[in-house]
Amino acid sequence: MAKPDHRPDGSADTSDPARERNLLARKWAYLLSGVTVVSLSREGLEEELRGLLDAFCAHLLERPAGTSAAERIGQRLVSLGYVGEPGLRCTLDVLGKGLPALAELQPPDRFAERIVLGLGALSCGFLLAHERSVLDQQEIMHLSLLKAVRDAQWNLKESEARFDEVVTSSASGIAVVRLDGRIARANTALADMLGHPSGELTGMGLYDLVHPDSVEIFREAMQTLLEDGGRDRIRQSQRLLRKDGDVARISLTASLLRDAGDRPRHFVVVVEDGTELMLLQSELSRQALHDVLTGLPNRQYFGTHLEAALRRADPVHGVTLLHVDLDAFGMICNSLGRRVGERVLVHFAQRLKAVVAHERAMIARFHSDEFGILIENTAMTPSIDTIVRAINDELAEPFFVEGHGLALSASAGVVHRPVKGIDPGELLRAADQTLRRAKARRRGQWKMFDPVADAADRRAQGLAVGMAGAWENGEIEVRYRPMVRLADGELAGVEARLHWDRPSEPLAHERCAELAEATGLVLPLGDWALRTASRQGEWWHQRLDFGLPVVAGLTEHQVTDEALGTRVTGLLADSGLPPEQLMIGVPVGALGTSGVVENLTALTGLGVRVLLDEFGMGPDDLRAIEDLPVGVVRVARRLAEWQAWTDSTFLGELVPLVRQVGATLVVDGIDTAGQADWWRDAGADLATGDYFGAADTAGAVVELLV
Repeated sequence: MAKPDHRPDGSADTSDPARERNLLARKWAYLLSGVTVVSLSREGLEEELRGLLDAFCAHLLERPAGTSAAERIGQRLVSLGYVGEPGLRCTLDVLGKGLPALAELQPPDRFAERIVLGLGALSCGFLLAHERSVLDQQEIMHLSLLKAVRDAQWNLKESEARFDEVVTSSASGIAVVRLDGRIARANTALADMLGHPSGELTGMGLYDLVHPDSVEIFREAMQTLLEDGGRDRIRQSQRLLRKDGDVARISLTASLLRDAGDRPRHFVVVVEDGTELMLLQSELSRQALHDVLTGLPNRQYFGTHLEAALRRADPVHGVTLLHVDLDAFGMICNSLGRRVGERVLVHFAQRLKAVVAHERAMIARFHSDEFGILIENTAMTPSIDTIVRAINDELAEPFFVEGHGLALSASAGVVHRPVKGIDPGELLRAADQTLRRAKARRRGQWKMFDPVADAADRRAQGLAVGMAGAWENGEIEVRYRPMVRLADGELAGVEARLHWDRPSEPLAHERCAELAEATGLVLPLGDWALRTASRQGEWWHQRLDFGLPVVAGLTEHQVTDEALGTRVTGLLADSGLPPEQLMIGVPVGALGTSGVVENLTALTGLGVRVLLDEFGMGPDDLRAIEDLPVGVVRVARRLAEWQAWTDSTFLGELVPLVRQVGATLVVDGIDTAGQADWWRDAGADLATGDYFGAADTAGAVVELLV
């Protein structure tokens, strides 16, 4: 068991010195942190002060007690952070009251003098260290200020040097102008711009250099800039007087410079020569409105000119708009190269200029090989036929490009004397649509705008573009019509037909296929129709033991599709219809197209039967059924109609020719009993047409199958 310590007077000391010091250090840290700023946490400060307190108590218990240790404690307090006078006062108050109460410093009268001397030494050390700290901080601030002044002077010199370099090397004229309007400094570019030697502008009045017609406006703007605190600069297009008396058109920007007190000090005027800028803007405008290759106006410029020409048109003679297209231009580019094609376009533009050289006319290149000609007619203007013939006569004369002798032709759509008040865009559309109709007939032709034909075309095009939406909405369906044997009238197959159930005018299969071909919708729509018919055929096969062929006619677009074999394979797998029960109709007119024969061979390889549709009397038609894997041919509907109103007998010769190659002959378009009898007597095998039943829904066809 440890023995208790004894005080100096001989009595036992049962207190815990370490605990008492911890409590005093904690109080010291708490009070000191409230009046000072140190970098230590509360716990860190308490630990630091406990060490100082231990050292101070050890100093008081030394014999003899010196002052150096207490001074070092005071110096250490200063190093803790921004302790200052409040920290010293707090320290003296805490230690002055706390030390005499410690059990280890008893009796008080014995240690009072040591405590007072120790606190005095601590204060001296604190004050000396604090004074040195203040002096060090002042020295640092002094050095920092000197460095800041030196850096500012250096930056100012560097900034002035950069400014001088910018002003000297700038292509823009720059002048520093005093508030009274005198030029304090001007660069060489401004002097050159105004025809003065370098340095001569200094001291001159800026307003003396401005053209008299606009000097007052400029002076008022500068005065407003000086007085209006909300504006920092003005911009104006001005005319300055050169030394030789000429006028320089310039773009001027004036800015107001202020000092540190926000008081106006100088103007800085930047001058740019507007002559080259105006030329550049003019050239850019010309390029934006003209075709780069031919130099002719472009469609945008032509449209603006057309609008003005319609307003000023002669009320009697009006205007004529020609939309001209160079025939076979794509063929030229593909065979001879794009560079030759560009030379051809330049030649074409020159020939068009020559034709209308004596007319009040504008020629423009719209795009690629299409050009527009607007003629403001007079009593002397030639007829349309004369103008178009002159164009083709000019083009017909061969010209040589890189060793190639070329003769060209052009087609044209013409709108002559359009109605007053017509929209220019509508007029351009009408000419373009008329050109399409002209090219649909043959090359080198022209066609006059026909309002009736144009209205019909627009209706058809409206139907074509709206067909996808109608299909999505379920307005288009697959219907079925019977294919019968002429010998006994028995059912020989069922043909799938498209039907658009429009409320105003339902459209039959031929019209639907024609519209779908025009927009390219025929591929997805044809796939859907073929799949629908195959599934329906399989349903009939499963439910009604239907084993006759399901016939589905294809368009030229469909039959030339390279993926036709893959499509048919997929739909057969999807529907489950036996391949031999599917009969696909192929237009005879598509046989000359690349890839069609390969597609027919692929279809027969799948087991699908092929029907040669729209069969006629041409030698190519007859040769096709000999050379191709075709087992069925269907006579074109027009031949059945021809037979009905001419009672021609030579059609009967068609049947032996078909039978000679072992093919089955089907006749389309049988609408009367007389037609059916005639073709039956001629030896035809099968027939379709309204006489045997129009296309109807799948439910209605069931009655024919049971």
